[in-house]
Amino acid sequence: MASVQDISVSAVINLVSALVFLLAFAIVRLQPINDRVYFPKWYLKGIRASPRSSGSFVNKFVNLDFRTYISFLNWMPAALKMPEQELISHAGLDSAVYIRIYLLGLKIFVPITVLSFAVLVPVNWTSGETLDHIEDLTFTDIDKLSISNIPSGSQRFWAHVVMAYVYTFWTFYILYKEYKTISTMRLHFLASEKRRPDQFTVLVRNVPPDPDESVSEHVEHFFRVNHSDHYLSHQVVYNGNKLAELVEKKKSSHNWLTYYQTKYERNPEKKPKIKTGFWGLWGKSVDAIDYYMTEIEKLTKEEAEEREKVISDPNAIVPAAFVSFNSRWGAAVCAQTQQSRNPTIWLTDWAPEPRDVYWDNLSIPYIQLSVRRLLMAVALFFLTFFFMIPIGFVQAFASIDGIKKVLPFLKPLIDMDVVKSFVQGFLPGIVLKIFLILLPMILMTMSKIEGFTSLSSLERRSAAKYHLFVIVNVFFGSIITGAAFEQLERFLHQSPTEIPKTIGVTLPMKATFFITFIMVDGWAGIAAEILRLVPLVMFHIKNTFIVKTDHDREQAMDPGSLNFSVSEPRLQLYFLLGLVYSVVTPILLPFIIVFFAFSYMVFRHQIINVYDQKYESAASFWPDVNRRILIGLVISHLLLIGLLSTKDASKSTPVLIVLTVLTIWFHKFCKERFESVFVKFPLQDAVVKDTVERTTEPDFNLKEYLQDAYLHPVLKGVEFEVSKELDEEDNNPLVATKRTSRWSSKTVSNGTSEDQKTVSETRLVV
Repeated sequence: MASVQDISVSAVINLVSALVFLLAFAIVRLQPINDRVYFPKWYLKGIRASPRSSGSFVNKFVNLDFRTYISFLNWMPAALKMPEQELISHAGLDSAVYIRIYLLGLKIFVPITVLSFAVLVPVNWTSGETLDHIEDLTFTDIDKLSISNIPSGSQRFWAHVVMAYVYTFWTFYILYKEYKTISTMRLHFLASEKRRPDQFTVLVRNVPPDPDESVSEHVEHFFRVNHSDHYLSHQVVYNGNKLAELVEKKKSSHNWLTYYQTKYERNPEKKPKIKTGFWGLWGKSVDAIDYYMTEIEKLTKEEAEEREKVISDPNAIVPAAFVSFNSRWGAAVCAQTQQSRNPTIWLTDWAPEPRDVYWDNLSIPYIQLSVRRLLMAVALFFLTFFFMIPIGFVQAFASIDGIKKVLPFLKPLIDMDVVKSFVQGFLPGIVLKIFLILLPMILMTMSKIEGFTSLSSLERRSAAKYHLFVIVNVFFGSIITGAAFEQLERFLHQSPTEIPKTIGVTLPMKATFFITFIMVDGWAGIAAEILRLVPLVMFHIKNTFIVKTDHDREQAMDPGSLNFSVSEPRLQLYFLLGLVYSVVTPILLPFIIVFFAFSYMVFRHQIINVYDQKYESAASFWPDVNRRILIGLVISHLLLIGLLSTKDASKSTPVLIVLTVLTIWFHKFCKERFESVFVKFPLQDAVVKDTVERTTEPDFNLKEYLQDAYLHPVLKGVEFEVSKELDEEDNNPLVATKRTSRWSSKTVSNGTSEDQKTVSETRLVV
């Protein structure tokens, strides 16, 4: 168990690390050679010019103006100056609302911290308990500031119950205000946003098969009949996954060719060689330039053949389409209504914006999705609960006793006070952080297998998985495998009547571990984020070996983006820790406040100067954020009930159960009051926006604007033949059909056949 000295050592290590990262960033970002790494967003907007374009040769690489180094921390106030409305225009609503999550943490926890130190810390400290009542467990001075210091049966526990109510209602108030504010921001953003293809487009999935028509013709006829006044055009979905792989492979070969050509130009006396085996590790040695030129020629031929196959092969078209309408009102009606008597076909939803589409998953047959999601749910269960075993194992050996058992020869070194403090105050947190590095990639792969069709939905789904993982493994796993796990043998041999009491005191005792984790992940980790060490190194490697033109230099920039699937669940861990320990061990709260304040400043700077978001979802993730904070609140109530039950304070249980019920009711209230704003578009706003645009731009060609918006990127620029029949139908209110024996068709299910019969009858009388 980490002591005050151990926490102090960890704080010094992490503060020094954070200061080193910040100092390195402040110096490195001023160098002209690094300008594109630390200000890529302004280059992408075409606003910033490279400082290397003028000046002496040395000045193009090193900043010799020493006056700029005096104010090397001016990025901090600069990050806070941009008004929120300007930030939304500059970076989008997703980024602005993400930043507000950190501000939300400060709004919740600063008043809670003040109250906790004014009320609960004195109550805990002055209880006079000696903490000797639990045999075989180790206590520290920090525990004297926690609820552990209060003897069983004490009336002082009512102070904690009352403060639990105060903190909960304060959280309700802040969350309600924030939900209301962000809902208004989203509606205003959608109403004031410029024209985008997704405002007029609906994604249609599970198009039923038709023996007489192709998928394209079937979609055309269905929407011309059922949305005759608003249907504009459609784009069928092609399975271009193999073609995309060839294009990506060809791009990689081009990069390698450029690398070896540059290498040869710098040293013409020696032609570069490459081995043709796996990863170039073995095999026949050949001329690298000739090899990649031949490879590019071969891939170009394969690409052309595959492109022709995708365009001409009917089997390359999947039963899905992007259908566009001549008004936002028409798109909203289609996206938010049921299209057929059979609710399993002609499924419509708002199309993601073109940048947000995850094309690989559009080719997955809709019928497979339920099976895929069931399999991934089972896989997530085993991953979540079995991952606790290695985490517990590693945490056990990241302790004094664990290292002594595995590496006994290190005992003299470990017994030194400084080393002991380092191991107990720093090592467990860093080990846990390293252990979680690969997890986001695993969870994102699972989400892709589930078949979600947009990057935003993939990230939200991965965030949900990560949040579950954080709760079960990082939080509960660390508690269960924490204080009692470190003394597991004694714990298992205790009297059964003592086990509940031991589990009860484990929660406050684990506060010191979470303090060290907050400092490692939330202090030093956030400071490392702003330094961007990996993008910096990769930029200079590409700049040295690949870049030849300004276009190459722009591609070498890696602005990155907010990784919502990782960063938001990580944020939720801090909300959970703050809500749980605000009543139990308030000394943890200042560390969380430092995290929220520091992160707010760092990520605001990154969003303004660095990150270039891959898509814009208009803050559609906010309901998930609100729900997860409330889940943390419920967990804090349940853990407090369990803790007080071990302290002979069971009379408080009904009072706290009421608080849990109120939290669930508040979630339901927020869901009914606000959530529809994040999944539907008001028809009233759609009409207003359509009317304004028709008045100000009466001659705008919307069909031409939407023509290639939802064509697979690898097919852009390819000419597609439009059948003469469909082309003639553009101005023909009577939709022709090829069906001759529609009523007796046995090739489709009864439900589908009945629906299509109705559609056909409608066509004949239009």
